[in-house]
Amino acid sequence: MTHDLTKALTGISGILVTPYDAAGEIAPDKLAPIIDRAIGAGVHIPVVNGNTGEFYALTTDEACTMVRAVTQMVAGRAPVLAGVGRGIRDACVLARASADAGADALMIHQPPDPFVSPRGTVDYIKAVRDASGGLPVMLYLRNDAMGPEGIARLCEVEGVKGVKWATPHPLNLARAIAACPDHIVWVGGLAEVWAPPLYAVGARGFTSGLINVWPERSMEIHAALDAGDYPTANRLIDEMRVFEDIRAEEQNGTNVTGVKAALMAIGQDCGPTRPPSAWPLTDRQQAALDGFIKANGLAGL
Repeated sequence: MTHDLTKALTGISGILVTPYDAAGEIAPDKLAPIIDRAIGAGVHIPVVNGNTGEFYALTTDEACTMVRAVTQMVAGRAPVLAGVGRGIRDACVLARASADAGADALMIHQPPDPFVSPRGTVDYIKAVRDASGGLPVMLYLRNDAMGPEGIARLCEVEGVKGVKWATPHPLNLARAIAACPDHIVWVGGLAEVWAPPLYAVGARGFTSGLINVWPERSMEIHAALDAGDYPTANRLIDEMRVFEDIRAEEQNGTNVTGVKAALMAIGQDCGPTRPPSAWPLTDRQQAALDGFIKANGLAGL
C-alpha cells in the first residue's frame, strides 16, 4: 500500500511502548492489540523506537527486532516511522534494518553526544539516510540551541521531510519555520498538552504516547485542532491533563512509567520500564492515575 507520508506527518505520530516479558526481555507481540486499536481509531503513523519506546534503554539488536515486529503487525495499514540514533555506527545499522523491515521513513533522534556541532549533525543525517537506501527523514529536535539558521541547514539535507519539534519554545519554532524550506512538515513533538500553542505558530500534527492507552481521545483533539477549534481542543486536553502531568514528573522520568502503568491498569500489561526511568509510580502518582482511568471508563478496554 502506498501512503502519503506528508499527510500522515500532519496527523498523529503514535509513539509505541516497548513491551517486556517477566524476565525483562522485549516482548513485541504484546503490542498487537495496542497497534490494532490505535490504527482502528485512525492514528495516522505508528512510531517504533521512539522515546516512549525507551529507545535509549534498548540494545541496537533489540531495536532492530522491534522495527521488524512492528512493521509486520502494522501490515501496511499505515506508514511506519522508525526511530534511529545513538552513535553513527549503531544509527546506520538500525537505519539499514529499518529499511529492510519495510519502514516508510526514519525518525532521526538528535545526537546526544556532548560534542555535537551543527555541521557534524548534517553529516550524521546524510550518513544515516544513505545507510537506509534513501528513506525519507523526520528530524527529532529536542534542543533548539543551534538557532534557526542551524536548523535550516539540517532541513536542507536531501530527503528531510519533517521536524518533530520537542522544545517548549513556540516563538523559536516560528523563527525556524520562517528560516527553513517550505516543504518541511513541523510536527508538535510534546504530545497533546503542547499541541495548541505549537499549532498556533505553524506546527501541524503532534506526537502522542496517550495513543497506547486512549487513541480515541488523541484523535478527537487532532480533529479539533485541524478545524481550528481551540476551545474544544483545550477542553479535551484538560480532561486528560492529569495523565500528562504524571508523565512530566521527576524531570520527565515518569514519562514512560505513566504510560506502562496505565496499560497495566486497563489490562494490557507491557511490563515495567528499564532504569534509569522511574518504576513503579509512587503511591500518590498511582492514585492519580487510577482516578484518571476510572473517570474516563478506560479500565478493561
